[in-house]
Amino acid sequence: MKNEITLQTRREFIRRTVLGSSLAWTVPAFLANTFSALQADAADSATQITTGKDATILVVLQMAGGNDGINTVVPYANDFYHKARPTLGFTGEKVLKLNGEVGLHPAMAGFKELFDAGKLSVIQGVGYPNPNRSHFRSTEIWQTASESNRIEKNGWIGRYFDNVCPGADPTVGVTIGSQLPQAFFADKPKGIVFNNPQNYRFMANGAATEESYKKLNELEMSATLPEENSGGSIGMLPAGMPMTGGRAVDFISRTALDAQHSSDEVRAIAARVQNQAEYPASQLGNSLKLVAKLIGGGLATRIYYVSQGGYDTHTNQLGSQQRLLGDLAGSVKSFTDDLKAQGNMGRVLVMTFSEFGRRVAENANGGTDHGAAAPMFIIGDKVKSGLLGKYPSLAPQDLFQGDVKYNVDFRSVYAGVLENWLKTKSVPVLGKQFAPLPVV
Repeated sequence: MKNEITLQTRREFIRRTVLGSSLAWTVPAFLANTFSALQADAADSATQITTGKDATILVVLQMAGGNDGINTVVPYANDFYHKARPTLGFTGEKVLKLNGEVGLHPAMAGFKELFDAGKLSVIQGVGYPNPNRSHFRSTEIWQTASESNRIEKNGWIGRYFDNVCPGADPTVGVTIGSQLPQAFFADKPKGIVFNNPQNYRFMANGAATEESYKKLNELEMSATLPEENSGGSIGMLPAGMPMTGGRAVDFISRTALDAQHSSDEVRAIAARVQNQAEYPASQLGNSLKLVAKLIGGGLATRIYYVSQGGYDTHTNQLGSQQRLLGDLAGSVKSFTDDLKAQGNMGRVLVMTFSEFGRRVAENANGGTDHGAAAPMFIIGDKVKSGLLGKYPSLAPQDLFQGDVKYNVDFRSVYAGVLENWLKTKSVPVLGKQFAPLPVV
């Protein structure tokens, strides 16, 4: 018979389970190699550092697949735009105008409300030098904050945890999904990942198999999930890339280890806290609905990570992007309404990103192909609202192989979030100094 382990503190967790030799199976090599470090950490960590219970919180929202930024923040008054997109282009009568030159996609009414209320920053033309059009490599660049010609093993959020959050609870980072994004990879892994809090638990006195670890994260989401991931195979990868080899074993083991400490708290909050807003019946809506519960319940989290797949719109883009951006704007607006009702909106910042934008010209299949720069969105009570950065030129002579050129390095956005929102130095996290964009 399997019994759930109830744990009150990290110190008690270490004493009663792994370090106390109370688990009834062979200890994985990863755990054996870290016993002494964990024991020393427990001895020195009678109290936790500042956490999501009493400090600012960042919610990272990945738009996986390469969102077409040109039809998201639409240059409706630009002749080059309409020449390049005779069937996909939106006129000024259809867009949600932000000024006399650009407007939001017609489906993004929720974002227009946030913009008008001074709670949305639209960062135009975000990218990086020597852009890569591979979904996998460009996602890796965004998640590790690396140069395009350099491979980094750890993610930018993982380096934040390493530098700022030693001794923090496992729930300092939470991913809502089926796998940990590479952004969380760290020298000393932190963070937990799950789809459904009721399945996020750890059983004692059972066989230690890979299958038992997988059951920590069984998917019980809305029946709309397959549709949410339409639009190309990359849409089935909503957050990061699969882990292989020893690194996968390390993270599986660490996730199981952290589950013992945090599963009871996560499930108790999810059962106790009630949402105070109506959300779209979608994967993203469900994810943000859960994040709002965890914030309202006081989970000690600094960074949440959620994702929405399906943006690889090579064909039939109009309908797919309409649905996706409507879901994005509606889900985020519901999330902000929920946080406002809780009294927590002033503590939370939402940041969106996609691995790249799309080409300026539409293709022959009613879609767009892989591109480069695209907009980012920052949402919160304290954001520097409005349009930031310069919209990239669409003039043919200013393009590079059909792509717009970036005006804002995405690592400047990260630097602004790190220094001005999370209140930490950005250089140890990003590897060098990038001018922090004034996002708040």
